[in-house]
Amino acid sequence: MKKLSIMALVLSATMPLAAFAQGTDAFDILWQFQSFVNLLVPFVISVGVLFFIWGVVQYTLGKSDDAKKEGRERMIWGIVGLFVIVSIWGLVNLIGNTFDIDQGGQPINGLPCVPQANQNC
Repeated sequence: MKKLSIMALVLSATMPLAAFAQGTDAFDILWQFQSFVNLLVPFVISVGVLFFIWGVVQYTLGKSDDAKKEGRERMIWGIVGLFVIVSIWGLVNLIGNTFDIDQGGQPINGLPCVPQANQNC
């Protein structure tokens, strides 16, 4: 049941991306994905740092060996999670830079502007 609720949360969070991608080209899809990740990354990094700090506190204040072991595992998984988050963020930005997409969603190299509802040409 827990896996089903997590899948429903992920699906509901990503459905707007599919709805916005209708009738758009590859640059728009990449820009929307990059914008979504750039909005999500600071929140996820904050959660990762808090998870790591929770492990440090648990390790330093733990009285028993089991508490210290659990704190150490939290610290390790916090660092692994932060590495994965930053790696994915870098990969998305690398792809955006490869296709010359700036934060405004327009190609940097001056391709013609196609007027859309949310863009100024």
